[in-house]
This record gives sequence, structure tokens and C-alpha cells, in this order.
Amino acid sequence: MAYLTKAPRGTADILPDESYKLRFIEKTVSDAAALFGFKEIRTPVFEHTELFQRGIGDTTDVVQKEMYTFEDNGKRSVTLRPEGTAGAARAFLEHGLFNEPLPQKYYYLTSCYRYEKPQSGRLREFHQFGVESFGTDSPAQDAEIISLAKHIFDFFDLNGITLEINSIGCPECRGNFQKALRDYFDARKDELCETCLGRLERNPMRILDCKSPVCSEIAKGAPKVLDYLCEECETHFKAVQKYLRAMDIDFTVNPTIVRGLDYYTKTVFEFVSSSLGAQSTVCGGGRYDGLVSELGGNSTPACGFGMGLERLKMILEAEQKSFPEDERPDIYIAPANADYSFEAMRQAELLRRDGIYALTDVSGRSLKAQMKFADKKKALFTLVLGEDEIKTGKAKVKNMDTGETSEVDLGALSEKFTSLLTAHRICGASESGVISNLTLLDGGKK
Repeated sequence: MAYLTKAPRGTADILPDESYKLRFIEKTVSDAAALFGFKEIRTPVFEHTELFQRGIGDTTDVVQKEMYTFEDNGKRSVTLRPEGTAGAARAFLEHGLFNEPLPQKYYYLTSCYRYEKPQSGRLREFHQFGVESFGTDSPAQDAEIISLAKHIFDFFDLNGITLEINSIGCPECRGNFQKALRDYFDARKDELCETCLGRLERNPMRILDCKSPVCSEIAKGAPKVLDYLCEECETHFKAVQKYLRAMDIDFTVNPTIVRGLDYYTKTVFEFVSSSLGAQSTVCGGGRYDGLVSELGGNSTPACGFGMGLERLKMILEAEQKSFPEDERPDIYIAPANADYSFEAMRQAELLRRDGIYALTDVSGRSLKAQMKFADKKKALFTLVLGEDEIKTGKAKVKNMDTGETSEVDLGALSEKFTSLLTAHRICGASESGVISNLTLLDGGKK
């Protein structure tokens, strides 16, 4: 029988045997952001199309080729978000957050949508962790943003992650650079792709980001932006590097980095991984001091980054990093037959009210089948409820890892079982001798 539906090309279902890995990654990056004073922000999955046209730039590949744009029933043009920064900037303006103490620092875990050719590590619906800081032009904020990303990679103990930084200057000094680029590319415009011919007059820097092999080869000989920085931008870039050295963060200056979105100014950076074969950017960001004013607000300095979660997960798997085991049921309560299923359900409910992960039969299985099910679910403990247990008010709780049994009072099951569970967890922790990095990120909280 043919299936009636299939997920759209470029999307992926995240099933339970994989979703717990992403939950772990999401918790890790969220905890890291909290250490740096970032608070969560959530913005709509779609925005007015003009937000991205003005914010990202209409000469970018994202706006020209990759956005999911449609007209709603009110004849308004709306677009599924292709990235998170523009929406965060819009929220910063709409809610008057510029009146709050600055800088305002946000993070988000969000889905993004871009119409591009699906390939390994690149989907049409993907998930992103991002951070944004609004309200300071200090190079210290650039360095702190970079440090946060580095903190995450260090937590995961990733190999082959390198930091590359650049400055693309402010609009004033970049004007001279763009003039030099026009002169350079104009001499070879017959070789440029059709898209880059359109960029030549409007924004020649976008040619440096073209994926065409021919344009990429031509771009290798183009002028370098660092040769055109004004004194202020050069001073800012040198200060960013000084802060990074103060934090013992290694980096390479790569003058070819321009990033793919028009809102960037001054600092731009990428964290690149070689773990997936060809080098791959897993995190990219920089400063975008002109974005808020472009959206109608007062001039407000800002910077941030975006990190692809699917790509980060692929790197972790490629380097064979272990994920914490998915959460196991604390206890499976098995009624000996249907007559005792009501009491089993009652006991499970009482345990859940005290925060205990409890399962019981909801399918009318035989006792033998229930035990097999509990084993497949990797329940830590099991308890069988039958005639004797109901009459005496006492039952045996079995440790499924050791086979040991302990008698408990059904009238105070939660209290007694909590003691057993705590002892089990302490024993497991002492045997492993490991305190997880995640606990450290949490400040030791459980």
C-alpha cells in the first residue's frame, strides 16, 4: 500500500530516537547563553516580506532566490523567516526595548526556511541557535559574542574547529572598497554569471560570496577590504583581536569573509569545521550597526551570530562524540491482570505528581508481555501489582540493572520509591566518576 503523504523535499522528521540528541544540544547552547547574560526571545515564523528585503538586502541570494514568500488572504506579502536577526531587530523596535538598559542581549532557538538545493547539512527547513546584542558599539561585545560560540564548541570538545575573522568596514570606508571592486570586476564582466552582473553596480561585495566556480576564481584576485578600512574601523578591528588574545582564543584573519547578508558592518566571523570532509561553516556572525536604522529606528549598534543545529549535530556524530542517554522510565508498574489495572494507574498517577517518570499498561498486555515492554523501554525499576500486593499493601520493586528487589509500602510508594531512586542515581554517578559538563553549565543545578 502506497503512503498517502511524504515530507516535502528538503525537510526532515526528527523522530524520538534522534530528538533527544537535539534536546541535549538545545539545552547546552541555552545554558551557555545564560552564562553570558542572554535572555530568550521568540518571534513569529513569518514576517512582512519587506522586513527581509530591507534588512537582509535585495541583492543577496537569500532574498533573490531562497525566500518562501507568498500572499496571504488579506493580499499581504509575507515570508517564512530565512534567518533570525531581522525578526529580533523588528521586535527590539516594536516593543521599545531600546528604552531598557543597554545592551539588550537575546538568544533564540528557531526554525528557518530557505529554498535551496537540499544536501548534507543543508535543508530547506533547518533549525538555528542565534544570539543578538543591541545597544553597544564596543569591540568588547564583538569578542564576547565570539567567546560564547567558542565556549559551546569547547564544551562539546570538538576537533578541527577554527575561527576566521575579518572586518568589512563601515559604509563610509566601504564605499572606496566597492569602487575598487567595481573597477576590478568591470574589467572581467564578460566572465561573470548573470546574477553577479546584476550585483556589479548595486553591491559588488556580493560577487565575493558567489558560489559559481568561475566567479569564485575571479574573486581570488580582487582587492582586499582590509586595505580600505578607515582609521576608526581599523582601530575597532585591532581591539577585537586584542580582546580575543586576552581570552586565549585562537583566530585567523581571513580578508575574503564578507558573509551573505547585507546588514553586516565592521566585524564578521565564521567558525569552520573540517570534520565533515570539506570545510563547512557551523557558525557565522558579526556586527550589523545599520540594521535597526534600516528598519526605521534610531541608529543602534548591534552584533550577533547564527549556529545551525543540524550541522552541529552532524559534526558531533562525525567526531563520534557521545550524547547523554535518553531519559529512561523510573518505574514500570505492571498489573498482574486487568482487575488490578485501576490500582496500577492510580499508583502511577501518584508517582507522576511527585515528578517520577512512571509507566503502566494501557494496552491490555499479559504480564509477560509487559515485562518485555518494560525491558525494551529500559525502565530502571519494575513493580508487579497482583492479589497478594493489594491484600498486604506491600510490593516488591525490582532494580532492572542489578536484579535486586526491595519491599515498599503501597500506601507510601512515592516516598519509599524516591529513596530507592535517589540511591540508585548516586550509585550510578559514583561508579562513573563523572560530573557532566552540562551540570557545570547549569551552575550545578539538578
